[in-house]
Amino acid sequence: MSSGSTARRAYAGPLRGRGPGALPALVLAALLLGAWELYVRLGPIDPLILPAPSAIAGSLVSDRSLLWSNFTVTAGEVLPGMALALILAAALAAAIHFCPLLRRAAYPLLVASQAVPLVLLTPLLVAWLGFGLLPKLAIIVLVSFFPILVATLDGLAAVEPDLLKLMSTLGASRWQTFVRVEAPSALPALFSGARVGVVFSLIGAFFAEYAGGASDGLGLLVEQAIPQLETARAAAAVTLLAALAVALFAALTAAERRLAPWGAGT
Repeated sequence: MSSGSTARRAYAGPLRGRGPGALPALVLAALLLGAWELYVRLGPIDPLILPAPSAIAGSLVSDRSLLWSNFTVTAGEVLPGMALALILAAALAAAIHFCPLLRRAAYPLLVASQAVPLVLLTPLLVAWLGFGLLPKLAIIVLVSFFPILVATLDGLAAVEPDLLKLMSTLGASRWQTFVRVEAPSALPALFSGARVGVVFSLIGAFFAEYAGGASDGLGLLVEQAIPQLETARAAAAVTLLAALAVALFAALTAAERRLAPWGAGT
């Protein structure tokens, strides 16, 4: 088994199990939540600083309208942002794969771009693009496209040499080889990168709302809740963000099973 295949299983494995396979995760989550609840109730920590899971659950119920309206805003930023990141990363990976000169010219700059702090970049994008959706989409794309790009390039580079030789023997053009062999072989790697990128996209959306002058969204809700000592509400907002991450991760895993079953784990 190749190392790339092993890595893909490592990313998707926890959410690929069905039925009893989810039981260990549920048991561990229950134990952690129970320990958290006991620590808040019996320990020295102030519940206003660290809310108990029961308080967070209560906020999820009592603040459900407020949480849901802000959740839909954040989800409405993440979904198109991830779609743009996938398109950009796939197109750029194909261009770099076809043009070694572009790899040598652009790849170092792409790596360097990932070192630019969000805390510096977000206000600049807001100043350039305004306070609407565009700066948030830009942040989401910038933080999520890179892992997709790297994984896809690795997938394109890991095609079986025998398949390439076979296509050459059959007289296939460079484009035919890419469409029939290289792109399908790299598709599981693209999904692996997307599963990593979707987590980054949520972090990017949250931070863009938190620091980018948003009028709605979970990031803004947390920013407003913490100074008001509504920490249970803030934690409930983060819980919804985490739930969205799990849902999108699982959706990408299901899409890989459907579109690239040769790379999906069993």
